[in-house]
Amino acid sequence: MAAAAEGVPATRREEPVRDDAAVETAEEAKEPAEADITELCRDMFSKMATYLTGELTATSEDYKLLENMNKLTSLKYLEMKDIAINISRNLKDLNQKYAGLQPYLDQINVIEEQVAALEQAAYRLDAYSKKLEAKYKKLEKR
Repeated sequence: MAAAAEGVPATRREEPVRDDAAVETAEEAKEPAEADITELCRDMFSKMATYLTGELTATSEDYKLLENMNKLTSLKYLEMKDIAINISRNLKDLNQKYAGLQPYLDQINVIEEQVAALEQAAYRLDAYSKKLEAKYKKLEKR
C-alpha cells in the first residue's frame, strides 16, 4: 500500500539482485590511537613552525634588502646633491667673470661697428678716387 501511495509499482520495491564480487564492503572508520594523534599534532606544529619561520625570514630579508637599497639610493642622492652644488658654484663664478668681461665685450662691439663704418668709407673713397682718375685720364687725352 505504501508503494501504491508513492506511485512506485510493487515490483520495483524489491531489492535488485547484486553480484557479490562487484560490491565492496565498507570498513568502519577507526580513530587512531591517542598517541598517534599526539605525535601527528607535534609533527604538524613542527612543520608549520618551520614554514612560518621560513616565511618570516624571507620577509625579513626582503625588508633588509629594501633598507640597503634605500641607504644606497640616499648616498647616491647625496653625491648628486654635492655635484649640483659644485655646478651651481662654478656657474656663479662663470657669470661673475662674464660680468667682469662685459665692458670689454661692449668695447669690442663698438670698435667692430666703427671698423665696419670705416671700411664702408674706404670703399666709397676708393670708388670716388676711381671716378676722379677716370676723369683725369679723360681730360689728359684732350
